Amino acid sequence: MHTLRRRRSVALAPVLGLLLLTGCGSDHDGHTGATPAPSGTPSSAPSSNQSPASTTGAAAADVEFAQQMIVHHEGAVEMAEQALDPSTGAGPEVQALATRIRDAQEPEIATMTGWLTAWGAPLTATDDGHGDHEDHGAMSGTMPGMMDAATEKALAQARGAEFDRLFLQAMIAHHEGAITMSRTEIDNGKDPAALDLARSVERSQTAEIEEMRGLLGG
Repeated sequence: MHTLRRRRSVALAPVLGLLLLTGCGSDHDGHTGATPAPSGTPSSAPSSNQSPASTTGAAAADVEFAQQMIVHHEGAVEMAEQALDPSTGAGPEVQALATRIRDAQEPEIATMTGWLTAWGAPLTATDDGHGDHEDHGAMSGTMPGMMDAATEKALAQARGAEFDRLFLQAMIAHHEGAITMSRTEIDNGKDPAALDLARSVERSQTAEIEEMRGLLGG
């Protein structure tokens, strides 16, 4: 048995040598015949032209919705905090509305911030992913419903019933802007959670607009 194994090994040696020489030999262009190792990223990794959220089921529209709605919500929370400042003399109904707006939108800001972090997207369209949302003047100027400088100044100076009127008018416009943004997400988004939030914003803020119009007297 050992002799037979030795004979087979001797007989196969020239064949194996020939195969090795053939596999490592050069072709007519001077390249080796061996198949080159694949280059680039693995097929499972997103390519450079994909959106940051492409591997999570989110689309560019979802990223934009979250980035912009965070800033939009922060504007609403700031307005609500004004109404809750005792120095403004806001009426009890306006204060109650402001409390609900703040308490609803602050958790949504945290939720959307979490999405963007999970998607690997920056927190705003203009920062590097480490922003704190404070420097968002340029972005807010492109979003519907944000207060202009004149309205912001008038609201800061108003007191009592005049504050209530200006607050309600400004918040109605702000809510209408959020509804517009939400409908854009509903039409173009893909992430289920982002779509659910957009529908919730549209529904809840439509109801609050009707409530605020009632407080204004029509």
